[in-house]
Amino acid sequence: MSSSSARVGLLLLLCLPALSGMATCGAVPGAHGSDAGAGSTVPGMGAPADAEAEPAATTLGIGDVFEVRVFEEESLSGVFRVANDGSIDYPLCGRVRVLGMDSTAVSRTLTRCLKDGYLKDPQVSVFVREYNSKKIFVFGEVQKPGTFTYQDGMSVVEAITRAGGFTKVAAKNNVVITRVIDGREQKLRVPVEDIGIGRAPNFLLQPGDIVYVPESFF
Repeated sequence: MSSSSARVGLLLLLCLPALSGMATCGAVPGAHGSDAGAGSTVPGMGAPADAEAEPAATTLGIGDVFEVRVFEEESLSGVFRVANDGSIDYPLCGRVRVLGMDSTAVSRTLTRCLKDGYLKDPQVSVFVREYNSKKIFVFGEVQKPGTFTYQDGMSVVEAITRAGGFTKVAAKNNVVITRVIDGREQKLRVPVEDIGIGRAPNFLLQPGDIVYVPESFF
C-alpha cells in the first residue's frame, strides 16, 4: 500500500462511529487556515473549513475566574470566581449572575449596574483568567494524554505541548480535532508539524474539543 493510501485509510478509520459514536466529518468553523493548512477537513469527508470563520465567544461556567477592571476605580476592580449558583458578589451591585455570559456581556452587566446611581460613565473591562469549567482532551501519541483546562485563545500546538509533546511514532501532520457543532461531531485534520515550522497557520481550539494524535505507520 502506498504512503498516501495508508494516510487516507487511517483517517477514514478515525471517522468511523466505532471511534466516537455517530460522528460526522465535515467543515469546522474557527479554522485559521486553508488548503493543506490548519483549515483542511479529513480527506474525502467534506468541504474545506471557512478560513474566515471565528470561534463563538466562550461563556462562563461555575468555577471560572475572571478579572474586572474599572478605570480609575481601584475599589471596584478585582478578581472573581463564579460561585455554584452562577453569580459573583460584586461591590455596590451585590449578587450578579454571570453564568452563561461571555466577557463582553459581563462587562455590559456591570456597567449598567454601576451607572444606576453610582458612577456617571464607568469604563469596565473583563478578562477571563481561568476557564475551569471548560476542558479540552488530548490523547493518542502524546507523552501525557489527559484532560486540560481550556484557556482563551488556546491553540492545538499549546494543547499538545501541555500533553508533553509528541511521541516518536506520532503522525504529526495528521492530528484530528473532533468538535461538536449543533449537536453533531465533526472532524478536522490539522498539520501540527507544519504549523510548528511556520508552513501552516495555527489552529485555535474551542472548549470541549478532542485532540487525537494517531500513530504514523510509515
